[in-house]
Amino acid sequence: MTQDFGFTLHNSDGMARRGTVHTGRGDIQTPAFMPVGTVGTVKGLYLDQVKDAGADIILGNTYHLMLRPGAERMDRLGGLHKFIGWDGPILTDSGGFQVMSLSALRKISEEGVTFKSHVDGKLFEMSPERSIEIQGLLGSDIQMQLDECVALPADHDTMKSAMELSLRWAERCKTAFGNQPGKAMFGIVQGGDNVGLREQSAQALVDMDLKGYSIGGLAVGEPQEVMLAMLDVVCPILPTTKPRYLMGVGTPQDLLRSVAHGVDMFDCVMPTRSGRHGLAFTTRGRVNLKNARHAEDTRPLDEGVNCTASNSYSRAYLHHLIRSNEMLGMMLLSWHNIAYYQHLMAGIRDAISNNNFAQFAEETEARWAAGDIDAL
Repeated sequence: MTQDFGFTLHNSDGMARRGTVHTGRGDIQTPAFMPVGTVGTVKGLYLDQVKDAGADIILGNTYHLMLRPGAERMDRLGGLHKFIGWDGPILTDSGGFQVMSLSALRKISEEGVTFKSHVDGKLFEMSPERSIEIQGLLGSDIQMQLDECVALPADHDTMKSAMELSLRWAERCKTAFGNQPGKAMFGIVQGGDNVGLREQSAQALVDMDLKGYSIGGLAVGEPQEVMLAMLDVVCPILPTTKPRYLMGVGTPQDLLRSVAHGVDMFDCVMPTRSGRHGLAFTTRGRVNLKNARHAEDTRPLDEGVNCTASNSYSRAYLHHLIRSNEMLGMMLLSWHNIAYYQHLMAGIRDAISNNNFAQFAEETEARWAAGDIDAL
C-alpha cells in the first residue's frame, strides 16, 4: 500500500526542527539537502554515488525536462524514476524560476507563461494546470505550484503583483493536482523582501491547507541577512505539522543558519557547480584546488567525510586534475561536495535530536572561519 504523504516532527531545538517527510516512495530525513538533477542527472555523479552520500531525495526541473526529452515521452518511458534509475522520492520545480531567469524569452499573463525555448526557439505555453500535468507525467513525488519569482531588488508594485498572481496560480495548481496518494503539491511563498507581502502570501497559502510550503524568491540577489529576516517573518506563520522548503539555497552557511530559522528542506546547484570549477566545501571551510599551495599537498581533501573522493585522493592529485582541466577532477570534487553537504545535514540532524544545535552551529562556523590552517 502506498504510504500517505505526511510530516512527523521528532524534535525542536529553538526554531531548528528534526523531522521526517513521508512519501509513497520512502522517507526523507530532515533537515535535508536535495541534490539538483535538473535534466535527470546530478552533474558528474552516478546516482549510486548520490544515494551512498546519504541523499534521500533529488530534484528535477519541469521546464528543462519539458523541453527535452519531453513530458509525454517521459511518461511513455515509464516516468522520471525509471528513466534515470532512481527509486527514491523526486521533487520537481514547476518552472517558475525560469519565469525570472529567462525573462528575455517569456511573456506572462493571467493564464500562464509563454516560453521561447533556449534550446531551439520553439514556443511553449505553461499554465498552472499544464505545469502540474507535466510534473504528473514525470511522476514526481513532490510537485511545486507554478509561480512568478522576482529578482531582487524590485519595487513594491512588481513584488505585490507577482505575489498575488502566484497565489491565484496556487489555487489553480491545487485544483489540478487533486488528491494523489503518497504525493504532495507545495505552495510557494513570494513577496520579495517586503514583510507585509511575505505575511500575506504565507497566510493565504496556509489557508489553502496544502501538504507543504516552499519559500521562494530568496537567494536571488539579496544579502543573507535579508533572506534570514524573511524567514523570521514566514516560518512562524507556517504550520509546525508540515514541511518547509527554502528553494535554491545555498552555501553551507546558508543552510546552517536557515535551519536555525525553521527550514526543513533545501536544494542548490552549488555543490556540483563549484566542484566543476575546482572549489571544495570542507569541514574547515572552502578549499580552492586551483591554488598552487596544493601542488605538493599529500593530505586527503577531508578525512572526516565518508566518501572516496574526500579521503582517498591527495590534494596534489586533485590540484593536478583541476589545473589540467581533466574531467575526473571535476567529477571527484562534485562527488566530495555532495557528500560534504550530506555530512553537514546529518550532523545538523543529530545536533537537533540531542538539543545541542546552537553549540554545533557555533563550532561548525568557527572551524570554517579558522580555515585550512594545516595547509602546506
